[in-house]
Amino acid sequence: MNFTENEIFGAALIGFDMIDGPFLKWKKEYTGVGKKVSLDDFAMNFYLAFRGGNESVKKPRAILYDNFYIVAFPRNLELCCLFMKPKNLDNSIKQLNKIASRLITEMEVSEEEEVESPKASDSDENTIEEIKRLIPNLLNGTKMSTPELRRYFKLSNSQIWKVMADLENAKKITRAEKKGRSVIWTAI
Repeated sequence: MNFTENEIFGAALIGFDMIDGPFLKWKKEYTGVGKKVSLDDFAMNFYLAFRGGNESVKKPRAILYDNFYIVAFPRNLELCCLFMKPKNLDNSIKQLNKIASRLITEMEVSEEEEVESPKASDSDENTIEEIKRLIPNLLNGTKMSTPELRRYFKLSNSQIWKVMADLENAKKITRAEKKGRSVIWTAI
């Protein structure tokens, strides 16, 4: 990223108090730039955007808004924010918008094809009963997540959850653990 120092229109240090949370420790707005953002009003928003969540979550280095962007540098519990004027970004944003539109269209077409394909169609009752018989045997001595089982048996999301709930209620399988949003199952 190429920039010059005159692109910076403000700087702020956002501190963190264990009781009150984020607060604006100090700010400096450079003259002749024009007011782009009220630093007092957005101290908590910026702090949470750059420092929110736990340590394993990836945190941004910069956030681009329509009229400015922020680059943040953490130091202990504090956060130093540099507020900058974007230069020549309109053309880049237009190009990225074209790419995003094309990707959205491609994904919609692939989703429609997936819905129309026979593998995504609802399984009949006999197939569901056969799957209910196979899953405990498959999970005997191993663990698998719900998405893995869904793909393995080519079921819809609602179908696999119905099957897993029925098997769990029948005490044939149990929840071994949870990774992210996925439930890991094993046989009893």
